[in-house]
Amino acid sequence: MKKLEEYVRAIPDFPEPGIIFRDVTSVLQDAEGLHLAINTMQDLVKDLECDVVVGAESRGFIFGTPIAYNNHKPFVLIRKKGKLPRETVSIDYDLEYGKATIEMHKDSIQPGQKVLVVDDLIATGGTTEAMIRLIESLGGEVVGVVVLMELAGLKGREKITGYRLDAAITYEGK
Repeated sequence: MKKLEEYVRAIPDFPEPGIIFRDVTSVLQDAEGLHLAINTMQDLVKDLECDVVVGAESRGFIFGTPIAYNNHKPFVLIRKKGKLPRETVSIDYDLEYGKATIEMHKDSIQPGQKVLVVDDLIATGGTTEAMIRLIESLGGEVVGVVVLMELAGLKGREKITGYRLDAAITYEGK
């Protein structure tokens, strides 16, 4: 059986020279790779008690939905601004090369609910930190974050100090 890391394709010099891009689509395009990714992420957080699973657009949906489904939990979407039809709460945050806004339905998290955040990647931590702040603005309690990949060299973990973060794969470089 292949290791999860073997399904991730490394693309040198993308999107710019000196960067090694870790391609998650190579995991998704292989049935065994996708199965292993979901199972590994789910196993990392099997000891956490949560009421709801939250994932960010778009790859957080891919990994979060089956984890929610397998654990009989609801799944809540966090999307880019302007994509949700009902009343929303939003938060602005900094990206490596600009700014972004994410939002979720105002009624999607109830005060006191325990929330598991799922995403494909943590790099600089900006998106993860914004998701946590958005959930907490609705009274939710983030009990953990699980990602497929952590780019440890970008120090995203430091932005979410005080929260449990589990990564299926950790790359030390950027």
